[in-house]
Amino acid sequence: MVRSFRDLDVYKRMYDAMLIVAKTILPVLPKEEKFSLIDQMRRASKAPLAIIAEGYAKKNYKKDWLKYINDAIGECNEMIAHLSCCRDLYPEKIDVKIVDKLINEYDISGKQLYRLGESWRGKDAWNEDKTQPHTHPRLTTHNTPLIR
Repeated sequence: MVRSFRDLDVYKRMYDAMLIVAKTILPVLPKEEKFSLIDQMRRASKAPLAIIAEGYAKKNYKKDWLKYINDAIGECNEMIAHLSCCRDLYPEKIDVKIVDKLINEYDISGKQLYRLGESWRGKDAWNEDKTQPHTHPRLTTHNTPLIR
């Protein structure tokens, strides 16, 4: 049962990806990227986590919650674009396999977020008696760590 945004598999997946970006990708990029690609990736890798955390507080307001989900999907797409730039611009500085894995993880996260939004679109945020908040089951199991 999902009791918190931290219980969402998609949140866990994006958190793991953010750690890898911060610890593995950003430190090896050239210094001239500090105020462009590095800053953008640092922000974009953290943004969907904060968006889901904030939006989850409004999960009982379907329209608001769906806006947060869509914004988080946009941040996942942005990370795919930034990671693609890293892979193609700096293949000698980064591990291309890790970047490809991260691109896949952000792609999966976007799909998970989309399915989460779809599941909320078809339901009232409150049960029929309006006394209990709707709880959403885990979408998928995320048992395997990314790259360690």
